[in-house]
Amino acid sequence: MGDLFKDIAFSPADILLPENTDMEKWAVVACDQFTSEPEYWEEAERLVGDAPSTLNLILPEVYLESEGVEERIEKINANMSDYLEKGVFRTVENSLVYVERTQSDGKVRRGIVGKVDLEDYEFKPGNNALIRATEGTVLSRIPPRVKVRENAPVELPHIMLLIDDPDKTVIEPLVSQTASMEKLYDFDLMEGGGHIRGYKLGEKQLASVSDALEDLKSPSVIEKKYGMKGAAPLLFAVGDGNHSLATAKQCYENLKKVTPKEQWKDLPARYALVEVVNNHDDALKFEPIHRTLFGVDPGDVISGFLKYYPGSFEIRLDDITDGYEGHLSPGEASLIKDNSQFITYCYGSFTGSLVIPAPDKQLAVGSLQSFLDSYLEGKDVRIDYIHEDETCERLGRKEGNMSFLLPAMGKEQLFKTVMADGVLPRKTFSMGHAQDKRYYIEARMIKGGECNDQ
Repeated sequence: MGDLFKDIAFSPADILLPENTDMEKWAVVACDQFTSEPEYWEEAERLVGDAPSTLNLILPEVYLESEGVEERIEKINANMSDYLEKGVFRTVENSLVYVERTQSDGKVRRGIVGKVDLEDYEFKPGNNALIRATEGTVLSRIPPRVKVRENAPVELPHIMLLIDDPDKTVIEPLVSQTASMEKLYDFDLMEGGGHIRGYKLGEKQLASVSDALEDLKSPSVIEKKYGMKGAAPLLFAVGDGNHSLATAKQCYENLKKVTPKEQWKDLPARYALVEVVNNHDDALKFEPIHRTLFGVDPGDVISGFLKYYPGSFEIRLDDITDGYEGHLSPGEASLIKDNSQFITYCYGSFTGSLVIPAPDKQLAVGSLQSFLDSYLEGKDVRIDYIHEDETCERLGRKEGNMSFLLPAMGKEQLFKTVMADGVLPRKTFSMGHAQDKRYYIEARMIKGGECNDQ
């Protein structure tokens, strides 16, 4: 089995699943969702009650900067150990899990859960690793996550890696083979998360997945898809959970410093559990990630933007969905080109768009983020990254706030862009709506010890 997967950085894992547990209470959405909506997490707590749940094993980011966060982290690690000792988990040995996730829109997104080798992953720009970050990593966000992971006996992933498989050779063939696989779970997800099923791959399916992944990274396929002869293959691009995977990498690198090199391959922390999804899955949509500023003077922000980008200008709109046509003066209209960027904002009762006629960055999100990084430096202003249009507008219209609503990025150019130009600006895109994000279900041991599955 090890030889089957040895050259593709992805392989079966000893996967922990809960036993004799209410799965709808067990599974909760990724911790980096609903970061400005504590009421979502309060409702999750109400639904879970005293039942075993991944809610007790994660730190929702809404609480990351709240008082008592250290105590929360200690409690999380204690809960993990308690669950292991009490036999909450059973071990599904040396396995990949095929996942069918029915989203809130009724479409089914498909993936495979297994582990990746962190030796083959890099989040720093300009690398040739087999697994690469797609967006800029905010280094300041890693240390708080390290505090959660470094003493944790188990990991629970919300990481989703993308493969560029337009011919649908890796995951999609499993659709017709579920009858021959062991069903591991099948249940509704809480708070509008849809439905999910999981199946254990058999030997036939494991061989098929391995062969198809091996083909995807072959030089001939890389050259044909991207027109890049001799380019280092990019097999897995991080779609969701960029900072979680970077945290796993950092924890592993820290362990390497105090571990003899010959023992590195046996470190459980060398690997991270992920779900692999095809970038060409019909259910997979790229959604924009918006920005909301809290405790800010909107007029000063707009003035700062116009100074930061000489030649840019502001137009007022009737509402968020209003196009800029009809709002431009003849002089402004003459400046607009095909690559001009329009960045919509809202605050109070005002809506408008900041226009960069001749941007030097490919994406509007890159132009906006560059300005915000400069403008916010040294200011007592909080920024949050919001996934939903309505939520972003509602928050932005509150007194003292301001929101920027960004356009979606097309997913078809993702791999080629990352290979050619390196990472995209951080928080460029989100894969689907917040309620359709990955829910915590599977777990894996990342420290010494055994799962007391009885």
